[in-house]
Amino acid sequence: MPLTADLPMRSWLFAPGDSEKKMAKAAQSAADIALFDLEDAVATENKPLARQLVQAMLADQTDGRDRLWVRVNPLDGPYTLADLAAVMPARPGGIMLPKANGRRDVEVLDHYLSALEVANGIEQGSTPVIALVTETAESMFHTGGYKGAARLVAMSWGGEDLADSIGASSNRNADGSFGFTYELARSLCLLGAASAGVAAIETIQADFRDLDGLKARAEKVRRDGFRGMLAIHPAQVDVINAAFTPSAEELAHAQMIVDLFAANPGVGTIGYQGGMLDRPHLSRAQQLLRQQGQV
Repeated sequence: MPLTADLPMRSWLFAPGDSEKKMAKAAQSAADIALFDLEDAVATENKPLARQLVQAMLADQTDGRDRLWVRVNPLDGPYTLADLAAVMPARPGGIMLPKANGRRDVEVLDHYLSALEVANGIEQGSTPVIALVTETAESMFHTGGYKGAARLVAMSWGGEDLADSIGASSNRNADGSFGFTYELARSLCLLGAASAGVAAIETIQADFRDLDGLKARAEKVRRDGFRGMLAIHPAQVDVINAAFTPSAEELAHAQMIVDLFAANPGVGTIGYQGGMLDRPHLSRAQQLLRQQGQV
């Protein structure tokens, strides 16, 4: 059974680890997952304090801790082990690994987590991981290599750190859309996640006031195959949850396709309403129902 078999992953709301108020608000929000951030949202001099606050916030949450995750610092810096040593005794729901350069980084994190789980009386292998897989130039060449990586349940991408990594002055076109390299990052994340059999999670929308734009974007990437989206403000959560929740009509249509093929075993295609349904239609319908726990 997957580590997050019963855990929705539509909305992932960041909160800086050095702000008790913002972490509490994220924990109390409708976000499927609250992400307490020890990386980019926390200045270097505040990281020791942030570790203490995150540990205390986790320890205080007796219910729903499986939806309280922590973004640690990247493995190529000096802070990851200190982050993990501080938060693992409080049993976070999961860990986000930023700036993953490939499968090897997830494997290293798995070793760290295994040791800390054993040391803290946590079931070994029970802490899931989401990896940010496009934040460095090197990482772009390894997005297809995560299949079978221990603990990995989701992959997301990022455009800001990638722009910094390659020395770009902007990651946007003149009309505000992502440039080619960043659309490529999005696609590679989606394809890599599909190859690995994990959820693809869309990156943030920085303008948290533009809820109409967020709705349009979230609905588009869901059609493309993404299962959820990162958020930076509580106002974004309801929009994201709605965009990634199938409508009753979608679910009914998917069930109809499944029922049609069940009633006609062994056939490859079925005529329906002037068109044809084939095995890919069945597969997509089954996936949709499975994501909602209906298969």
